Amino acid sequence: MTVIWGAVILVIAWCVSGTIIEDTDWSRIGGRSGVFAGIVRYLHLDLGLIPELIVPTLETFMMACVGTVLGCFFSLPVAWLGAANVTPSKTILYPLGRFLMVLSRSVHEIVWALIFVSAVGLGALPGILAIAMRSVGFISKITAEAIENIDAKPVEAIRAVGGNQFQVMYYGILPQIYPVVLATVIFEWDINIRRSAVMGLVGAGGLGLLFFRQMNSFNYGGVSMVIIAILLLIVLGEVISHYLRKAVI
Repeated sequence: MTVIWGAVILVIAWCVSGTIIEDTDWSRIGGRSGVFAGIVRYLHLDLGLIPELIVPTLETFMMACVGTVLGCFFSLPVAWLGAANVTPSKTILYPLGRFLMVLSRSVHEIVWALIFVSAVGLGALPGILAIAMRSVGFISKITAEAIENIDAKPVEAIRAVGGNQFQVMYYGILPQIYPVVLATVIFEWDINIRRSAVMGLVGAGGLGLLFFRQMNSFNYGGVSMVIIAILLLIVLGEVISHYLRKAVI
């Protein structure tokens, strides 16, 4: 046991030495006084920036809302294809649905934003599309697994009395998965508020764009104001999602 802990400590020390001690330009940091001086620059808040924060904050919030709704809309057919007990084809469409889930989760939202910025230009639209594409993987996966775990008896009863596929989905499956799906969408919306706050770093609008402009102009007080606005927006999202989840559950 001592040998194992010794090996772990040596590996950690080697990682710290290679990635922090040797790879950091300590002269540029300027020692302790330089670090503290850099921190103090961010404490002088630029209160004159407050009027400019209102529109980007609202835009960020709306990007999260619209992107989540759009992602939920896109997730429904993907979940239907990726659920083994309802998919039209287990050999072709089921693997396709699962692949789309993995693809959405594998590509970072910033990468999606870069793709859509190059496709549709700057503004909130590429951010909304990026959030929607990133949301598809999580929502559709949870929905598909919820569909696979339903009680099959109501579905069999509806089919036994001649119900079609739509009636099976609407009366037999949807009531069983509704609480799980709705809670998942609320949770994803909460996450998307954080995602939308950084979309502007690649030109997709919102607070991220204002943050990028303040950094480029070396307005450290303005950077702090944008960070505070993002923090308040995230806290608001946490409060709303908390009460929405309680209402659902």
